[in-house]
Amino acid sequence: MPKKQKINILWFTKNLRTRDSETLSNIMREDLPFLALYVFDTDFFNQMQYGCRKIGKYRARFLLESVEDLKENLAGQNISLLVKQGKTEDVFKNIAKEFEIVKIFCQEEWTKEEISLQTKIKDVLPSVTWEKFYQQFLVHPFFVFKNSGEIPMLFTTFRQNIEKNLLIRPEFESAGMRYHNKTEIYFNSDEVTLRSLGFDDFETDKRSAFPFSGGEREALKRLDFYFSETKNLSRYKETRNGLTGTEYSSKFSAWLADGSLSAVTVYHEIKRYEEKFGSNESTYWLIFELLWRDFFRYTSLQHRDLIFRKNGIAHQPYSADPDDELIRQWKEGKTASDFVNAHMLDLRHTGWMSNRGRQNVASYFCKILKQDWRIGASYFEEWLIDYDVHSNYGNWMYLGGVGNDHRNRTFNPEKQAEIYDPNHKFRTLWLKQ
Repeated sequence: MPKKQKINILWFTKNLRTRDSETLSNIMREDLPFLALYVFDTDFFNQMQYGCRKIGKYRARFLLESVEDLKENLAGQNISLLVKQGKTEDVFKNIAKEFEIVKIFCQEEWTKEEISLQTKIKDVLPSVTWEKFYQQFLVHPFFVFKNSGEIPMLFTTFRQNIEKNLLIRPEFESAGMRYHNKTEIYFNSDEVTLRSLGFDDFETDKRSAFPFSGGEREALKRLDFYFSETKNLSRYKETRNGLTGTEYSSKFSAWLADGSLSAVTVYHEIKRYEEKFGSNESTYWLIFELLWRDFFRYTSLQHRDLIFRKNGIAHQPYSADPDDELIRQWKEGKTASDFVNAHMLDLRHTGWMSNRGRQNVASYFCKILKQDWRIGASYFEEWLIDYDVHSNYGNWMYLGGVGNDHRNRTFNPEKQAEIYDPNHKFRTLWLKQ
């Protein structure tokens, strides 16, 4: 029997980019040829929790666009991306029938579903070496744990510890590298479509504040537009609580969530912007928000599966009065609050919701309707384009009073509407049909 060709695998998950890609940079320095791979996992797309899908049509389409863009960007570096639909462990098993897989290069993960998926691969490939990299942070874990030790419960404490001697790594040189290995690795990609993933095609709602497509090139185009073309960055702090239109916030979150855009790239572009146009409170505030994003990641890294439990990381009692009718009304935008309703219709029709809206509808669900916060978090998981597990569950725990700051805060939607939608512009957009 002929000896199998040895190869490495570059397994893309939530790191769908070529710029500032530590996995890509490192695997291209190996002697062995490699196969770049992305899998649309059927178990994930079929999975349900609390009556919600793990992923809905908006994020599914955005993901398809991101993977297609990654495929084109890699082709420019002489790298073919194998795209498959099926069980991830079966895909790896089939590759292993043809080649001897020596190493798998991927992003480091620690939440339960990602760990479970890696375990399934390890079960079918027990002798493979794993090369994992923390690529999703702004501030690298080595720096954070050296300066903080345990992650504090309060964001302010975390931020102050980090900012004392803030050190952000340079971007990895990966986008301009050319792959020169001439070993041919033949596999056919699957034709993955929205329909093959279980969704109908749809048109983007014209009212959407997020009409953007997935992919690294679209992300970098938006970054350049928001920074250099419009200088909106200099107004970020004043506009970030807006509700309508594309320009009230950076809108980077969806690309950051699937890894089409690196937080480190955003940081260094902010610094270049400050050198050219000057710094102010707004340019700092976007870094502040990136630190919040990191904080939720470090919270989940430290507390692991506690972020999915009813009493949260604070181990606080959480009482809920299960009522399917109240939950249905909340989902469909038919509550007693027109401000909450407008936001829920925005989400249902576009896959997007402003940060101000998310705080209000989550507070309403937890504190006024008194429903299980995990049901609300699962609904967001299905519908949000920019869903990521750390920020989503971190924010829902926070609003439910079982997270990093368990003070009993309740948003008054009427007062919030007076402040943030005084002319009824947002509510009229969604409620007057």
